[in-house]
Amino acid sequence: MQENVHDLLSKRQFSDPHSYLGLQQVDEKKKIIRIWKPGSTTCQLEICGKAVEATKVHDSGLYEYEVSSEIKPTDYRVIYPNGRISHDPYAFGKTLGDLDIHLVSRGLHYELYDLLGATPKVHQGVAGINFALWAPNAVSVSLLGDFNNWDGLVTPMRCIDMTGVWEIFMPGLSEGEKYKFEIVTKEDERKIKTDPVAHFAEMRPKNSSIVFDVSRFHWSDADWIREREKFRCGNVPITIYEIHPGSWQKEDGSFLNYRELASRLAKYCKKMHFTHVELIGISEHPLDESWGYQVTGYFAPTSRYGTPEDFQYFVNYLHEHQIGIILDWVPAHFPTDAHAIAKFDGTYLYEHMDPRQGYHPHWSTHIFNYGRWEVSNFLIASALFWFDKMHIDGLRVDAVSSMIYLDYGRGPGEWIPNYMGTNINLEALEFLKHMNSIIHQRFPEVMMIAEESTAFPGVTKEIEKDGLGFDYKWNLGWMNDTLRFFSMDFSERGQNLSNLTFTREYAFNEKFNLVLSHDEVVHEKKSLLAKMPGNEWEQMAGLRLLLGFMICFPGKKLLFMGGELGQKSEWNASEQIHWDLLQESLHAELQKMVAALNLFYLENGALFERDTDRESFEWVIHEGQENCVIAFIRKGYMQNLLCVHHLLPGSLQGYRIPLPEGNHIREIFNTDSLEWGGSGIINPEIEIVKGQAIISIAPLATQIFSIHE
Repeated sequence: MQENVHDLLSKRQFSDPHSYLGLQQVDEKKKIIRIWKPGSTTCQLEICGKAVEATKVHDSGLYEYEVSSEIKPTDYRVIYPNGRISHDPYAFGKTLGDLDIHLVSRGLHYELYDLLGATPKVHQGVAGINFALWAPNAVSVSLLGDFNNWDGLVTPMRCIDMTGVWEIFMPGLSEGEKYKFEIVTKEDERKIKTDPVAHFAEMRPKNSSIVFDVSRFHWSDADWIREREKFRCGNVPITIYEIHPGSWQKEDGSFLNYRELASRLAKYCKKMHFTHVELIGISEHPLDESWGYQVTGYFAPTSRYGTPEDFQYFVNYLHEHQIGIILDWVPAHFPTDAHAIAKFDGTYLYEHMDPRQGYHPHWSTHIFNYGRWEVSNFLIASALFWFDKMHIDGLRVDAVSSMIYLDYGRGPGEWIPNYMGTNINLEALEFLKHMNSIIHQRFPEVMMIAEESTAFPGVTKEIEKDGLGFDYKWNLGWMNDTLRFFSMDFSERGQNLSNLTFTREYAFNEKFNLVLSHDEVVHEKKSLLAKMPGNEWEQMAGLRLLLGFMICFPGKKLLFMGGELGQKSEWNASEQIHWDLLQESLHAELQKMVAALNLFYLENGALFERDTDRESFEWVIHEGQENCVIAFIRKGYMQNLLCVHHLLPGSLQGYRIPLPEGNHIREIFNTDSLEWGGSGIINPEIEIVKGQAIISIAPLATQIFSIHE
């Protein structure tokens, strides 16, 4: 037995080191302490306060010392060559309880972030760090760190029962320790991997995991948490400011810390009347250029902007200032980086083996195997982590269409149909339903938002009615149709009004967010301002009109940073947005208008109270090809608004708008106002003649009127 153990330890093939190392009972009167110190010449122990020398019993580095049967695991410590004295990790029992083992084996342990990874704890009366890792097909797993000179021979871990979880409790270690895992595969290949459930990582290009206790932050946002459920119901206003923290603002060319970002962003959002921020690139990722969409840390805020505690401070601070936080979350795919979860234990563990199912040609990434319950568990636990430990208010789930469709981005012969012969990923559908069900069961007040680019039915429908259970869906149809129209030359607009008017036909099919997101201002698509035709004034007026049209149309609102400034060039993630534009009057006036428009939206219930009610929208003019004017009524519970949009330059005098008999209107917002940089064509008084309002129509403008008797 002893020879076999030496051989297995030396070859990194022993899966149960605790059964042989540490304090072992020999008979009723004595025990043996066995210490594994490969490459050493001596081994000193401290037993009940007395230093002793252990005997080397094998050249591989095995030492023994005989003690009485009264000695307990915590009665002795190992003295290391660097002077560190610590309890023996192999003297401690496993930290996983029977319930943990049962839940992990069933893929139902939704608090994986408290079980796997590196968890500070007191175990058998001793403080230390418990390390745990899921690698079911590994031959052996070892812990690496400064504490063992990153030598995979020194600290082998044990495999717990049939769970595939490897574990070791390291007494004496504390927060701040850098670590990785060495995995030996069945092909005898050694893989050095970071921790999939780590909460903190080294700043790129380094990638070691770092021990961090995310449970000790003192939150003071209970009032916000109690009130945030209202945002799920659909009849409240939501204005989202989408930002990439690394390029929103910089300080001398460097990233802002989460704490610096908190005060600046909260102040700005209050000034601009945004109710929420949506953050891009918070989950840890290796490459800046991916904007955070190729995730390697599903349980870790990126270290680019500080520690996990700094991020918790950021969330808490924004909550104290009544600003919600939505996080971009990416369960659709993951990168091929060798240090992360790709072929994690030498097998296709998190991903499908067949590239027709497991490799994404669009992004050169792997696709999760949603049918494997441990993988589903991993992703659901990741989502819950952000709600539980980081107090996030919502997740925007990226690339849902790529999850739903087996042939997404693939040609004939490049994908595998489901058992019914169709292109729907049934396992992904079940995962999404299960995920939303669990999240809303545990955190009923948070929002789940789908970026789903097709007309797949029931994305925001209840799971009980065979929907996917999301709270909102990005209205990418509205975004594509609207931006296509606004990019047209003025001469083409009259014949293409259907690009705008048809959007009403599907506006109530789901609970929608209207989005002018980062995806539309990169990759040579031009900035929002640069999409607009005409001279400089007409471009700016067109952008004011676009933002006015979005505010008036049914759906919650999202604007990517820089849009409110009228940024001229596309977003560049390596530089901050162009704040210097505010030195120019047209850009400063646009920013002021966006703030006023957001506030107007928040204060007028007709624009949000009945966002999902088809009867809340009524066309007044939608075929005005000659003058390129469209108008509709938004109906609230206590208020109705008339929204008029003129889509050409040049003003129209004496324009007639039909009204219900006995109604009058009053202009209450106009994007052509002088204070926003417009031409100042407004309607201080409005004449009603035979049921028609006679108004002045401003060039390239949204004009909003209250309706009253």
